[in-house]
Amino acid sequence: MLWHVLARLEASSLVTGIVLVVRREDMDYCRSQLSESGSFAKVAALVPGGAERSASVYRGLQETRADMVLVHDAVRPFISEGLLERVVAATREHGAALPALPVVETIKEVADGRVVGTPHRERLWQAQTPQGFDRELLLRAYHAAGTDAVATDDAALVERLGHPVCVVPGEADNRKLTTPEDLAWAEWRVRAREEVPAMGLRIGQGYDVHRLEEGRPLILGGVTVPFDRGLAGHSDADVLTHAIIDALLGALAAGDIGQLFPDSDAQYKDISSLVLLEQVGTLIAERGARIQHIDAVVAAQRPKLAPHIAAMRQTLAATLGLDVGQVSLKATTTERLGFVGREEGMEAQAVVLLAL
Repeated sequence: MLWHVLARLEASSLVTGIVLVVRREDMDYCRSQLSESGSFAKVAALVPGGAERSASVYRGLQETRADMVLVHDAVRPFISEGLLERVVAATREHGAALPALPVVETIKEVADGRVVGTPHRERLWQAQTPQGFDRELLLRAYHAAGTDAVATDDAALVERLGHPVCVVPGEADNRKLTTPEDLAWAEWRVRAREEVPAMGLRIGQGYDVHRLEEGRPLILGGVTVPFDRGLAGHSDADVLTHAIIDALLGALAAGDIGQLFPDSDAQYKDISSLVLLEQVGTLIAERGARIQHIDAVVAAQRPKLAPHIAAMRQTLAATLGLDVGQVSLKATTTERLGFVGREEGMEAQAVVLLAL
């Protein structure tokens, strides 16, 4: 895992130096491995970690005088250059930034084996690393916390100062490897990217329409959009996600959304379309296919959808285990023409590319 992280940081033009913090008992091993490989010239220091994560980070901070630092967990080995670019740009502008993905499942707060609360998932995001900071700001956060500098991430300490932390789109591949299942996924991912099998490409097209109706939430791309009406349907009537599902099934030659999830089946009543999308993603993986790209457009006269496109892309990408760069979304009006222009309903179209 560490080798993959170091290889990506070594190759990045954004990273000028690396401070590697490891367990004290692993110091000699890491030192010998670095010496033998000769591949990681940017590693400027090897530092023994502390009893807590925060102590380890603080020791690493003492070994650099750079104006900006990125704190990254080695158990996230698949960081991309695009992710680094987003974090660095946001840190330069705001002083503190982290990548995150929106939560797509309902979260329950549990105590003594019972549910005591259900937070709104629209406001819940999964934090990732690398987290970027102005070095002096992060040091100030650690000094202010003192002996209480115990946190699961560094952003929490900066938040305690009252300093805002900017969130940028994370990536599904930037996954924290903590279980044997995670390691199996990581091995598959390395083989899938490094091997170049002969593969065929399939294109799928999807189209869907739903009428607008009072008394229902408006859900598009898995995101609840504030509006006085929602889309009517047996499920949550997410017209954008439905179009993408049909495009994926079309590329797989596996029927359509009505065949797999019929509206005559009570189990799909009011179901989140993200659940259906996730099931289609599983079907694609079982068939040995991989999603290469999704391009979709939703047509609505109102409300204005542009402010919600980024959240939709992140939600759809996270549900399918894709990088956000593999999901392209657009929103348009019909210049008040047709049923969309009369605000009777909305429509969506999608095109996808699968590799088999």
